[in-house]
Amino acid sequence: MQARTVTFEEPGFARWLFTSTQAAWIWLVVRVYLGYVWLHAGWGKLTGSEGGIWSWSTSIDKASWLKDNGAALKGFTQFVTSPAMTSGPNAANNFGWYRDFLHWVGTNASWIAKVVTIGEILIGLGLILGAFTAIAAFFGALLNLTFGMSGIAGVNPLFFALAVLLILAWRNAGWIGLDRWLLPALGTPWQRGERTRRKQPEPVGA
Repeated sequence: MQARTVTFEEPGFARWLFTSTQAAWIWLVVRVYLGYVWLHAGWGKLTGSEGGIWSWSTSIDKASWLKDNGAALKGFTQFVTSPAMTSGPNAANNFGWYRDFLHWVGTNASWIAKVVTIGEILIGLGLILGAFTAIAAFFGALLNLTFGMSGIAGVNPLFFALAVLLILAWRNAGWIGLDRWLLPALGTPWQRGERTRRKQPEPVGA
């Protein structure tokens, strides 16, 4: 029996929202908002001014995640894996395997803290500039999922949802940004771009 391909058309609104250059203005607002939040979070960790205003001293403060040897991140993992957070019917973190993962993070906090700090800054810049938007949104969603599963809800569910929408809108989310040129030039893992496409050898003359 010959295989038959069945194709379902997506709704017109979804096609407009996730492919139209007109809808790119919507994603610009989402991108800049989410990017600002990530950049501010990463900047706070970089300068040791978390939760405060934008600031920069003559030297990076000792509270910086780049200089505190992972103390802040280790303290966070100890808090979210404490009995108050993990025991009882209303425990915020009920996954034993995830608590093991958080213990591993705490043990390796000295280098993971640096990765998180630089990662948040790069995510923020990528979203604001519209450069590799879907990739930046993916790693942002991954961090939101990590924080959420640690028992810290806050705004993480909202930011996760926005990041997922940006991933779905990968074709036009960065149109008003650098992706307008980066995607056609570099392409995707499943389709080469103008700069990465292999040039066909010129035929030898007869």
